Amino acid sequence: MSKKKSARRSTEWFGKADKDGFHHRSWMKNQGLPHHLFDGRPVIGICNTWSELTPCNAHFRVLAERVKRGVYEMGGFPLEFPVMSLGETLMRPTTMMFRNLVSMDVEESIRANPIDGVVLLVGCDKTTPALLMGAASCDLPTIAVSGGPMLNGRFRGEQIGSGTHVWKFDAMVRAGEMDVQEFMDAEACMSRSVGHCMTMGTASTMASMVESLGIGLPTNAAIPAADSRRNVLAHMAGRRIVELVEADVKMSDIITRDAFENAIRTNGAIGGSTNAVIHLLALAGRLGVELSLNDWDRLGREVPCIVNLMPSGEYLMEDFYYAGGLPVVHRELAEHGLLAKDALSVGGGTIWDHCRDAECFNRDVIHTFDAPFKPRGGIAVLHGNLAPGGAILKPSAASPELMQHRGRAVVFEDIDDYKARIDDPELDIDASCVMVLKGCGPRGYPGMPEVGNMGLPAKVLREGVSDMVRISDARMSGTAYGTVVLHTAPESAAGGPLAVVRDGDMIELDVEARRLHLDISDEELASRLASWQPDAAAQVRGYAKLYVDHVNQADVGCDLEFLVGSSGAPVPRESH
Repeated sequence: MSKKKSARRSTEWFGKADKDGFHHRSWMKNQGLPHHLFDGRPVIGICNTWSELTPCNAHFRVLAERVKRGVYEMGGFPLEFPVMSLGETLMRPTTMMFRNLVSMDVEESIRANPIDGVVLLVGCDKTTPALLMGAASCDLPTIAVSGGPMLNGRFRGEQIGSGTHVWKFDAMVRAGEMDVQEFMDAEACMSRSVGHCMTMGTASTMASMVESLGIGLPTNAAIPAADSRRNVLAHMAGRRIVELVEADVKMSDIITRDAFENAIRTNGAIGGSTNAVIHLLALAGRLGVELSLNDWDRLGREVPCIVNLMPSGEYLMEDFYYAGGLPVVHRELAEHGLLAKDALSVGGGTIWDHCRDAECFNRDVIHTFDAPFKPRGGIAVLHGNLAPGGAILKPSAASPELMQHRGRAVVFEDIDDYKARIDDPELDIDASCVMVLKGCGPRGYPGMPEVGNMGLPAKVLREGVSDMVRISDARMSGTAYGTVVLHTAPESAAGGPLAVVRDGDMIELDVEARRLHLDISDEELASRLASWQPDAAAQVRGYAKLYVDHVNQADVGCDLEFLVGSSGAPVPRESH
């Protein structure tokens, strides 16, 4: 029995027996498309971030073809379209500045075209939140397919991880423990297959968030990019998106408050990237779901880190997949009352349906909740006179002995000042000091770069010191580690208290008390802020000007203020 077809967005373009319908169908037929594809079947957009300038996503043409197979099998009509691609490894000044631009590209591409449902091909760090944010503003049936991590890096008998070992090897070179030729030899050994970072960096974290939010199919997070099962996942996503369109299951039906709570707790359990904080806050803002920075602290505080992956641990994503992957983590959370079991998944059924039978095959990689890898997972949200809007720290990547610390501030006014002075033998700094970096927030850089994990001074490294307290309004790579306070809000370029910290000021960090305090009087702080003047703004144009003029602060997700909330009509008026 044939199913009665419901009205679709695409029928506004392809379903009319008039000059407009003729026009739309005729032009599409120049690609050799037969007439029956315009018979009212679901049109599935495949939003592709393939680019040779985005190495993590350079295999996406293959994934797109696999999605198309699945769509065709279920009677759908797949149409692939490109959007701007964000390559974390190459783009300057930082991909974060362009996340919101890509979200606009995605939203307008979907809104302006005859698309009934969409499959988002995501991978490199900012492509995932950008595509999710843009699709959320359209609220059609949606599935995200991540590109998958690279195979494990191997160098001289040792497993090496993306990013994590770059920081480690660089510190070894600067400390005289590794020569430059050895450093160069490790390059090809680290990145030896298609895929994104194989550490629990931002790309792997966001792939895990996709699965935890229910907007990706089960096992999306961890299948290696080079594994044939990644292609199978893309194929099945193509099949499933047609079913979601038929059932009219929209993105907002899947990504609810429960879904966000599941994602936040999962991030704690996996030792996920601090960047997830900003991205999920922004996504919630697009969907109209109430979510705050303090929710990250409240929901993640009781969650231990149970996944032993770099940068917090020793294993990599390939090992995580073989050990059972994210479903094992979800089952551990569920069995301790920390997973909303009834949250829906695009895979059909609930998140609990997809993890209730999950088995762990390596407890060195995925520990139990009762015998965790580290007792502190989650994200610590700090407040105090230095961060009225909040700042964050990742306990699983920090040094326990520095979680309560008082030290003398050594201030760098911007990243250029830091680079010019950090290895100066005359720099007045020791291991007890607190390194402070200004001018690297959303507006200040602009774009909020991943420089918050400032490398330590060479003279301190030579003393065998591996960590110091560092504070900034910047972000850090999910592959990085250390006792690093990030996302200080308001940022220094917006006149936040960070802007008036001076060399020699004493700063107190107390992670357990969630406190970040500049040890000066309220009167002194008020006086400094009253006399503060912003730097003369550099001449900017185009998107950079739009961004600087309208970007929100880190504590609410760094979206552009006019993109938060619901958007316009789902189908634009036709041309005349």
